Amino acid sequence: QVQLVESGGGLVQPGGSLRLSCTASGSIFSINAMGWYRQAPGKQRELVAVMSSGDTTTYADSVKGRFTISRENGKNTLYLQMNTLKPEDTAVYYCNADVRDSILFRWENYWGQGTQVTVSS
Repeated sequence: QVQLVESGGGLVQPGGSLRLSCTASGSIFSINAMGWYRQAPGKQRELVAVMSSGDTTTYADSVKGRFTISRENGKNTLYLQMNTLKPEDTAVYYCNADVRDSILFRWENYWGQGTQVTVSS
């Protein structure tokens, strides 16, 4: 079994910063891509940023230049540094990962439980 646990969400004023973390644990053999998605009330879940195992990154146009994704492979941890936050960034942020487990050696896609980010004055 594999778990993804996010942390770092909260309430911040417009223009402020937050850093989200996601740690993968459990029966992990290897991890390929890891990414962040978000879902605002009444909207579909959307990609925020994703990083491959080779450190190739992809960002949504709406966050380019403001958000930075990074990972510590030895710790199976993913980060999202969010700067110059806007009210429209308000959403539940979810961590996602493609994981090969160490028991059956199968690839599966996993989601975290989500962490709330609220940008408001």
